[in-house]
Amino acid sequence: MNTWRLIFAAMACIGTALISADLATAQTGSSTDPSTVSQNCSVKFIRKVDIPAEVEGKLVELPIEEGMNVSKGDLLALVDDTSARLALEFKKAEEKEAQLNAANEVNLKDARNNEELARAEAESFRELYEKGATPYYEMKKKVLEAIRALLRIDLAEMQKKIAEAQYIAKRSEREIAEFELDRRRITALFDGYIEMRIAQLGEWVQPGSPIATLVQLDRLRVVGDISAIESNGMARAGAPVVVRVFNSADPDQDYETNAQLGFVSSEVDGLKRYRIWVDIDNRKDSNGNWMVKPGMDAEIIFQ
Repeated sequence: MNTWRLIFAAMACIGTALISADLATAQTGSSTDPSTVSQNCSVKFIRKVDIPAEVEGKLVELPIEEGMNVSKGDLLALVDDTSARLALEFKKAEEKEAQLNAANEVNLKDARNNEELARAEAESFRELYEKGATPYYEMKKKVLEAIRALLRIDLAEMQKKIAEAQYIAKRSEREIAEFELDRRRITALFDGYIEMRIAQLGEWVQPGSPIATLVQLDRLRVVGDISAIESNGMARAGAPVVVRVFNSADPDQDYETNAQLGFVSSEVDGLKRYRIWVDIDNRKDSNGNWMVKPGMDAEIIFQ
């Protein structure tokens, strides 16, 4: 009997201990996996652009091939710019002429000198008229000539202002000609990778004709969904997360990085999920290949 009592007492102690452990777990949460995971995520491009031609013409340069890395501002293609260059030289000459006219003060100085001379003659003839040495109409003629000389100063000043305005107009025309020349240079909008070359050297292109597909690989976007219930308020822009990208060809090459949640949809879908995405920096492996590629599966882990 004593033996059975000891057994029952031991079982009661074990049960009490298990109940206490369950209560502690319920209060603190699971100690083995406290994270919320957004699965079924995939890697997407942030930037994938078909670079277009902006003007009509023949492609005379096309120094790109598929698989090339390019930097922002690198030349991708050149449309024949002969007429645009000639137009620019013509506009530069017109601008120079307008600049010289705007800076020319010879007419204004001449008008001021003539006005000074005419004013002195008019004063002399007025004195002679007062002394009776010259008739009235001669004196009046000199006074009117002095007034005309004063008006010629106003005219010269107005002509100078017109010349300055014409110079501004010619400068703007030169800038437009430079812009038209620059439009024939098709350049990379950002650092990227030539995913596809569409046009061919010597091809005649129209405005909007695609030249090449340029993608950004140094920074990519991981897009997925997360349960509105399981996230428990953790899904917010700026929240720290861990992103894991799976390499199906070589699991040892799975990519993991820390990041911040970039976007949380304001709408919950029919399955009570938010749409979220995270932008991550990409890295190259020892062979110079990007470790993360669009289309790979991934997951976003909320700590």
